[in-house]
This record gives sequence, structure tokens and C-alpha cells, in this order.
Amino acid sequence: MDAVSILKKIDKKLMASIRRNKGAIPAVTLNGHYDNRADSNKEFGVDDGLCWWTNGFWGGIANLMYFWTGNPVYMDVVKEDEELLDRCYTPSLFPGLHHDTGFMWLPLSVARYMQDKNEESKNRGLMAATVLAGRFNPEGFIRAWNDNNGNKRLGWSIIDSMMNISLLYWATAVTADPRFAKIATIHASTTMKNAVREDGSVRHITEYDPQTGKYVCEHGGQGYAEGSAWTRGQSWGIYGFLNAYKHTGKKEFLDTSEKIAEFAISHIPGSYHIPVDYLQPEEPAIEDSTAAAITASALIDLAKETGKKKYMEVAVRLLEVLDEDRSDYSADTDGILLKCTGSYHGTWDREIGFVYADYYYIEALLKLENKCLMIW
Repeated sequence: MDAVSILKKIDKKLMASIRRNKGAIPAVTLNGHYDNRADSNKEFGVDDGLCWWTNGFWGGIANLMYFWTGNPVYMDVVKEDEELLDRCYTPSLFPGLHHDTGFMWLPLSVARYMQDKNEESKNRGLMAATVLAGRFNPEGFIRAWNDNNGNKRLGWSIIDSMMNISLLYWATAVTADPRFAKIATIHASTTMKNAVREDGSVRHITEYDPQTGKYVCEHGGQGYAEGSAWTRGQSWGIYGFLNAYKHTGKKEFLDTSEKIAEFAISHIPGSYHIPVDYLQPEEPAIEDSTAAAITASALIDLAKETGKKKYMEVAVRLLEVLDEDRSDYSADTDGILLKCTGSYHGTWDREIGFVYADYYYIEALLKLENKCLMIW
């Protein structure tokens, strides 16, 4: 596929979106236009406003495109978003932070630091890593979400955190403090043991006893049901365990990444339109292009790591289908990927646009050109 031509169309579209959305931090695209999570005190509130878990991806897209084009307009977006997210560390908003500080500050501040060595960006990344490390339960896992309802989720851990722990490996790399990486590796080992089933399908939510670390049960989460296979969770698993392997050299993590990948590949429909859950009923046939983009990006890396052409072939086909009929390159609208879904049983988040889906789509395209800023 011609990744460069697609990236040029994306570049043109993004320039128009940046002009329309100055000062905003988009999360979703509704009716062709971005929302704005930068104003946490009005429309959304603490947890889904400025501290929303995807708020690093708009700046993350800008970092990727700055790395590719050198256009300073993109770096202006990064700097603006960093200053906005600094408010998350104030006493009024800090309670809204969670295990997704990796998703928030890796693509934003860490990616900027990798490019210009800005010390404040490095420190933003280290603050985020400290928050994430502070959520580590010494029994072996990182707690996922906050809880305002009797601490019922103290022992909940989710597969998404396999991506967040890359922030901890980075923190050890820049500080030489082994604690961050040790936490990451312990969490990965616990997740590998308890969240990945024998057939390679992945649990979204794994509950542990917070006092003992003993496995309690799984919860269906954003997939179809308990025991099913939420497709975005599968993509986080492929990508996250591969990252853990790269950072540690532990082959069991690479084997786990491949195991999850094989399950996903065997369940991808002939259309290559990815469902929300690989085991969902035929109807309603809800799609999630987000999972397609993340899976493609992960499989490109897995192909390069293992030398197996199959992974690259599947990745390219996923991207071709996204380009052919699941993308909007018009400069008059915001958002690129169409039919992105947050959860199978959701209402407002079915088959819309997500900024982080666009991030992984761009990331995958840049990987095909070997011109991607590698942050995970």
C-alpha cells in the first residue's frame, strides 16, 4: 500500500482540524466534529474531562506528524496540550488521575522529550510514571480505575495497563532507578498468568483480592460478556506483551504476544472489518476500527521482531481496509477513522470516531515507512 500518499492526505486534514480546534483536547468525533476535554469543570467533570485517559493522543498525533514532517505547527499543539494537562497535577484535579497516565503522557511529553530533550517534558513524564507506580499493589498488580463507590474496584486490573507500563520502563531508562521497571515486569508477569487464557483470548478485567493478590474472577468489561474476547483488549495484549519483551528480553512475554496474536488472526472476519468482540453474536454486527488500527501497529512490530511474514501481511491488509472504506480524509471534518466503538454494550460510544484510533492508524502507517517515533 502507498502509506506516504495516505499520510499526505492526513497531514492536510490535520492542518485544518488544528485550526478549528485550537485550545481543545479532542477525545471523540461526533457528527464530523471533535469534542473538547480541555474544560474539565463544565461539560465533563473530573474523571472524563481534563484527566480523561485519551487526552495524550491529540498531542501524540502531533508528535508523530512533527517527527515525520518537521512542521512547527505540530510542535505548537504538543506544547499547548502539555500546559493544559499540567492542571491534572493540581489538588482539585489530581484525584481524577488513574492507571492510564502512560496513555496520557507517553505519546505527549515523553515523545516530545525524545525529540527535543526538553527537561520539563521529561519531568512531566516522570511525574506520570510516579503516579502509575503509586498504583502498584505489592501483591503483584497495578490497580486500574478509581472508585467512588465503596472501593469495590481496589483489586481490579485491566489488560490496557500492559501498554501503560512502557512509561515505567522509560522512567527507569532515564533515571537508572530500577523500581519503575521492576513494577512493570511484576505486573506483566501477573497479567500473563491471570488475564491470558490458554487459547490466547484475553480477559479485559481481572479481579484480585487486594490483600492477598489471589485471583478472584473476571469481569466482561467492554467486551460482549465474561469469557469473551474484546478485540481492543486483544490488541493491547499483543502490543503490550511485545513491548514487555523488548524491554526485558524475557521470551515468555514474546511467546504470550504471539499466542494472543494467533487467536486474533484466527478470528478476523474475511471482510477485515473488526468487531467489538471476536466472540460477539452475529447481530448486532458492531465494529471497532480502533482495534483494527492498534492490532495492525502491533503486528508490524511483531513481524519485525519474529521475522514472520504472516504478521506483516495481516497488518497491511487491516490498514488497506481501513483506508478503503473506514477513513474520512476530508479537510472539512474532524477525525479520520470511522466506526470506532468503546464498548459492546455502550450507547453513546458506538461506531463513532476516537482520537486514539487515529493515533494508532498514523503510527502504523509511519512504521510501514520506517519513519515512526517509537515510544512504547
